[in-house]
Amino acid sequence: MAKTTKEIAIGAVRIGGGNRVAIQSMTNTDTKDVAATVSQIHALTDAGCEIIRCAIYDMECADALSNIKDAIHIPLVADIHFDHRIAVAAIEKGADKVRINPGNIGGKKEILEVVRAALDYGVPIRVGANSGSLPKDISDKHGNTAQALVEGAMRNVEILEEAGFDKIVVSLKSSDARVCRDAYKMIAEMTGYPLHLGVTEAGTYTDASIKSAIGLGALLLDGIGDTIRVSITGDPVREIGVAKKILQFCGERREGAEIISCPTCARCTLDIEKLAEQVADYTRNIPKPIKIAVMGCVVNGPGEAREADAGVAGGGGYGVLFLRGAVIKKVHEKDLFEELKKLIDQL
Repeated sequence: MAKTTKEIAIGAVRIGGGNRVAIQSMTNTDTKDVAATVSQIHALTDAGCEIIRCAIYDMECADALSNIKDAIHIPLVADIHFDHRIAVAAIEKGADKVRINPGNIGGKKEILEVVRAALDYGVPIRVGANSGSLPKDISDKHGNTAQALVEGAMRNVEILEEAGFDKIVVSLKSSDARVCRDAYKMIAEMTGYPLHLGVTEAGTYTDASIKSAIGLGALLLDGIGDTIRVSITGDPVREIGVAKKILQFCGERREGAEIISCPTCARCTLDIEKLAEQVADYTRNIPKPIKIAVMGCVVNGPGEAREADAGVAGGGGYGVLFLRGAVIKKVHEKDLFEELKKLIDQL
């Protein structure tokens, strides 16, 4: 059963408190290049990104924040490392949330300066612990473990709480999916703050997609997580589609098309691979939740097709078309895609 966490507003987006899991990403343009950064954020927004994070690595980046904010329509998170003064400046320039790293933001004095600014402006703080940049005493004590991530994050959380600050989001990221899973499960038992899920440095598209599906999916299926970011090397727009599918297949969102297609075997005589790809392309931008079955033989095909909103099952050069469980017609293989499109359009 999902654990209800504290509700926190990040700009106009609310996370925790039973709100749906939000999709995040991060720009890889130079934040000082306002035009390029805004252009990428617009592309991410069009793809379905709901919260965007930008690297704010110096005061010039902080100065650019207000111009970026004026040109976008989703909340902006300032990602800060090493210098707490940049975090304060980002808050003053309009960041909807700041992310600070327990391993490099400084000690209690520096954190409290960020807290004061966040209290003044009503801005949440994400305590973002990464395996690669934990405080030395913690990494020396625990190594690359879930316990190290939890201890590093909680050290900062406790400082924030002592200062009366509770608009806190926590993330515990490693490039190891198992470490991520274990860390988030541990901290979910310790605190009620919203959790931002992610497997960091996950790699290129295929590896990152699989690793994120394992790490994030395991947590989402247990009701853990309030926002997610899929980390893929390269164009961040690709992250959004993977994130949406993870949420869809974990039952967190009922939207978009789900294609069920068989892996094929010696019984299959239809070109199922081609047909499934055609159907996937045709339904890619359909927003409503539909399930389409593309099956190639009589073993599971008819049953799966009947369970789908629309589908085809067949062999021997022909296919039987189903619409919401009912058999519609039998058609030749060459006509299957066009006929299936007509059924999909009726959904």
